Amino acid sequence: MSRSRRVLVGVTLAGLSAVLGLAVAASLFLNSSRTVVLVGHDTVVRPTMARDALIQTGPLLPDFRFRDIGPVGVTLTLGKTEVGSVDELVERYAFIAGDPTAQVDKVQGVVVDMAVAAAVRGLGVGLLPVAVFLLLGRHRRGQLFRGLRTRQGLLALVLLLTLPVLIWQPWQSPEETQEEQGEWQTLADFVGPEVTLPDEVRDIEIRTGPVTTESKRLVLSAVDTYDKSKAFYSTAADGAVDLDLREPQEGETVALVVSDRHDNIGMDRVARAIGEAAGATVVLDAGDDTSTGQPWEAFSLDSLAGAFDDWERFGVAGNHDHGTFVSSYLADLGWTMLDGEVVDAPWGGTLLGVDDPRSSGLGSWRDESGLSFTEVGERLADAACAAAADGDRVSTVLVHDANLGREALGRGCVDLVVGGHTHVQAGPDAVAGEDGATGYTWTNGTTGGAAYAIALGSKPRRDADVSLVTYADGRPVGLQWVRLRTDGSWLVGEWEPVTPAP
Repeated sequence: MSRSRRVLVGVTLAGLSAVLGLAVAASLFLNSSRTVVLVGHDTVVRPTMARDALIQTGPLLPDFRFRDIGPVGVTLTLGKTEVGSVDELVERYAFIAGDPTAQVDKVQGVVVDMAVAAAVRGLGVGLLPVAVFLLLGRHRRGQLFRGLRTRQGLLALVLLLTLPVLIWQPWQSPEETQEEQGEWQTLADFVGPEVTLPDEVRDIEIRTGPVTTESKRLVLSAVDTYDKSKAFYSTAADGAVDLDLREPQEGETVALVVSDRHDNIGMDRVARAIGEAAGATVVLDAGDDTSTGQPWEAFSLDSLAGAFDDWERFGVAGNHDHGTFVSSYLADLGWTMLDGEVVDAPWGGTLLGVDDPRSSGLGSWRDESGLSFTEVGERLADAACAAAADGDRVSTVLVHDANLGREALGRGCVDLVVGGHTHVQAGPDAVAGEDGATGYTWTNGTTGGAAYAIALGSKPRRDADVSLVTYADGRPVGLQWVRLRTDGSWLVGEWEPVTPAP
């Protein structure tokens, strides 16, 4: 074979491989789907070429459409969720829509992942002609091409070309559905000129249908919640910049403490803004990020992780974070979830923590189950005192309930115990330990502004707190609390120095 012919064959084969690979990749991508937890639902995500985001909400609520979101569109089919009523469900949608960044990022990540997976599979199929070409060899390729001139060869070629059509079956057409009979209207047209809508939602489209009358009431309620929630938390986040907070001095590290968020994602950007104003670079999560610990609450964990994605992040699960879902989910998102082992802290000291034994119902300590709250506290103290004996005194114990660190403080093995749980800020309280040691206990209020285990709403249900811990030379040196009140005003506690000993 001449050089020019070999080049022609190579170019033809490469072109065939590329076309086949692209066709297969595109087909796989557009026919793929993933099920993820989104806006509190098991949600099926499907990419489309429509350039729109279509949200199919189910039989009782209208579908929504966002136009021209990008080069690739997406259809989100909402499935099962945990909810008490349709009104509560719609209010939840509105609240999440007030700060949808984490959910949008999650969808984008899923679509990109599907595209990459389809591209890899397409590449594999595209390389198939090259592999067959090389495997057959020159002699067998010649026999194959000569065989195409026979009747059997022509029949085989026709069957080969017919195979994709048989798989595709273009003659099949879907049945007409009620969904297709609905018409799309902008939200502004749907609610009418008598209702003033926020500018950013006026062009969202809604599919009208047989439940339009009831849907209109629900949509108006959701818009009202959305407007109030977005305004309240946006104003609070902007106002946090001007708070009178102590700024860290050279060599100091500030950690932001959050606890008892109970799904209030609106407070995440506010907490971040407070932390930035105080120069914080570390976040300590004392648990109760959810109300039930169920997968439908993943939207809360996505929001928390997104708000602090460039900080050092440590956490434990609270008593309302039932089961292992919360801890494992945050760990998958890059958080260091403390499990009873002493770890190095970003401020140069060491950090110890463990999930609330009431959170999982197992009371587990590593591979041991059935331990009580008191027994887990004793194990925590054992770990802290063992580290102190090795010359690595624990600077901070992070737990959901500060009482879990009471034994460690009593033995004089830790500098500071930080928790939440009570929804009421308390401390710093000095605790005298053995051999003249002194440690401190600090309880953060509820960052979500939760009443009991409920925090969802257009604003906090009660005052919302975060705390700031200042470290120097690997040990805590001061604490300060910050409180956003339900009327949007601020209270800032005095920075209180702490002097743990020895």
